[in-house]
Amino acid sequence: MATQLDYYEILEVTRTVSADELKKSYRKLAMKYHPDRNPGDEQAEAKFKEINQAYDVLKDEQKRAAYDRFGHAAFEGGGGGPGGFDFNGFGGGGLGDIFEQMFGDMMGGRRGGRARTGNDIQTHVTITLEEAFSGVKKDVKVITRVACESCHGTGSNDGAAGVDVCPSCHGAGKVRAQQGFFVVERPCPTCHGSGKTVKDPCKSCHGAGTVEKERTVGVQIPAGIEDGTRIRLSGEGEAGQGVPAGDLYVQISVSEHSIFQRDGANVYCRVPLRMGQAALGTEIEVPVIDGNRAKVKIPAGTQTGEHFRLRGKGFSVLRSSARGDMYIQVTVETPQHLNKRQRELLEEFEKEAGENVKGSPEHSGFFARVRDFFENKS
Repeated sequence: MATQLDYYEILEVTRTVSADELKKSYRKLAMKYHPDRNPGDEQAEAKFKEINQAYDVLKDEQKRAAYDRFGHAAFEGGGGGPGGFDFNGFGGGGLGDIFEQMFGDMMGGRRGGRARTGNDIQTHVTITLEEAFSGVKKDVKVITRVACESCHGTGSNDGAAGVDVCPSCHGAGKVRAQQGFFVVERPCPTCHGSGKTVKDPCKSCHGAGTVEKERTVGVQIPAGIEDGTRIRLSGEGEAGQGVPAGDLYVQISVSEHSIFQRDGANVYCRVPLRMGQAALGTEIEVPVIDGNRAKVKIPAGTQTGEHFRLRGKGFSVLRSSARGDMYIQVTVETPQHLNKRQRELLEEFEKEAGENVKGSPEHSGFFARVRDFFENKS
C-alpha cells in the first residue's frame, strides 16, 4: 500500500495558490533543503528532489490541471520526475487523451471509454499534537463498495462465464452520437457504462459486481504531519467491476493542545512567572513535546513577552530526523488577593523604587515622553 502526500502539501501551499505564491514557497523550501546547505544529509537531498518534482508539475498550467484532475496517477507512466514529465499515465494516449478525459462529455471523450478505476472515497481522522509529533498508526472505518464475494465481482451467478460483451457499445461502456458539429459521448444505456451484460445476475449484488460494506483500513500517519494534510492510500477506495479499486483519501486534523502551540516545526509554550521570579531571576522547568523536561534560566529583570529559545526541542520535521525549536514566552503576573504583610512589603518597595530609571526603564521612559508631550503643547 503506497502512502503519498500530494504535491501541494510538499510545497506547503493550498490548492488555490497563485503562481507567484507557489514560486515563493518553492524558493524558500529549495533554499532550506539545498544539498549545498546540508552537506552529507541524505534526507535533505531526498526532500530537495521531492520539492523540485512537485514544483516541476505545479508550475506548468497543463501539468497542474492534469494533476488536479487525476492526482499522482497522471504521472505513473514513467516520466513524472523532475525534467522528465510525460502523460503516459493516461494510457499512452498523450496530451489529446488528457483533454478527452477532462472534457469527454462535451468533445467526444476518451477513446475506448473504459473507467480507469473505481470511485475514490474520503474520510477524516483527528489526532493529538503528540501523535502528530511522533507519528501514529490509526485504524479508520470506511463504508465503501467491495467486490461481491458471491460472484467474485463478476455480477453473474455463473461467474465469468455468464458475462458477455455488451452488444450496444461492444465493451466500450460508452456510445457516441453526432450532434451538429460535435460528437457527444455518453454512458451506454444498455450496460450502464460497464461494457458488459450479465445473463443471470448475482442475487447478492443484483449484477453490480460490488456490495456496500464497512471496512477497517490502517493508516500510517508520519511524524511531523501538518493539520489539514491529506494522505492518499492507493487502491483502498471503492472496487469497480473489472477495473482496479479507487483510492482512499484521509484528511488529517490535529487537535489543539492545552500547553503547546505549533507553528510549522517550531513549538511555543507560554509560561507565567511571579513578579518576584521575574525581578530576581530564577530557573524553571518546562515540559517538552517529546514528553521530557527542560530547564530554562530566567535572568533578573525579565519582562512580559520575552522569549527564550530551546534549540532542537521543537516539532518533528516531516520525513526528516531534524526538529524545530521551542520558544518559551514569559508572562509576568501581577499578584492578587494580597494579605496585610504582602501589601506592606509592596508599598515599601514602591516607595523605595520611586522614579528609579534603572529599576523600571520602560515605565520611566514612557512617563518622560508624556511630560515632553504636554510641555510641547503649552
